[in-house]
Amino acid sequence: MIIVNLDVMMSKRKISSYELAKKVGITPANLSILKTNKGKAIRFSTLNEICKVLDCTPGDILEYRDEDDENKE
Repeated sequence: MIIVNLDVMMSKRKISSYELAKKVGITPANLSILKTNKGKAIRFSTLNEICKVLDCTPGDILEYRDEDDENKE
């Protein structure tokens, strides 16, 4: 499963959800869906803009976790 660690990077960059959404060009509601790991997909163009605004790489905000490892805990 892919985990979105957007809150961590936003905190490091001291940027609010509203400000990030505005700069990226998405609605605050869609950003919230990404932040809470409820999204099913993200456009590369959106990911590109998020990385540009936060000055990071996709690997800074996206993490892969094996679902089998999650079920073992």
